[in-house]
Amino acid sequence: MREKIIANLQKPQPLFIGEDSAFQSAVMIPLVEKDGELHVLFQVRSFTMRKQPGDISFPGGKIDTTDDSPLAAAIRETHEELGVDKAHIQVIAELSPYIASSSFIVYPFVGILSVDEFKVNEAEVAEIFLVPLQHLLDFEPYLHLVDVAPQPGEDFPFEKIMNGAQYQWRSRQMEEWFYDYEQYTIWGLTARILKYFLERIQ
Repeated sequence: MREKIIANLQKPQPLFIGEDSAFQSAVMIPLVEKDGELHVLFQVRSFTMRKQPGDISFPGGKIDTTDDSPLAAAIRETHEELGVDKAHIQVIAELSPYIASSSFIVYPFVGILSVDEFKVNEAEVAEIFLVPLQHLLDFEPYLHLVDVAPQPGEDFPFEKIMNGAQYQWRSRQMEEWFYDYEQYTIWGLTARILKYFLERIQ
């Protein structure tokens, strides 16, 4: 029994407790060269999408069981949403995962897209736009805080915990960063990943 415990503990482990059961997605930060200057490509989610219609995002989505890896998912989603042949996607980096919560994780990658035209999937993408990388590096993102407090459901077993319904739940503040470019505002998860990417290349 002792040897078995040791052997099991020495096996590769998930990145964090709950990773195996978390909703896992992957995104690509697409870099495009235009007029001799690198740009970051963003997309506006279709206004008919069930989740987050009209939000600005990177190409990406849920990691399917048919994907060999998070990277494979990021490449597949980029191909499906932007119409870019996989041969024209040069992945140059894998960034640290973004752990939104124990039940939601995003694996970001950075890739250079060697294409002149895009064939967007209109069912998922309303439009795409390019932002000069230098503009993003020079821009000072601004911060707003959002209060987040736990809200137990009606069936929560208060009788099993100390202080019952008077239990003092710990609230927290969530950082929301904002980047502006022309008529676009980039915020939310996309801005968090963008900010980390920009800090890494500074």
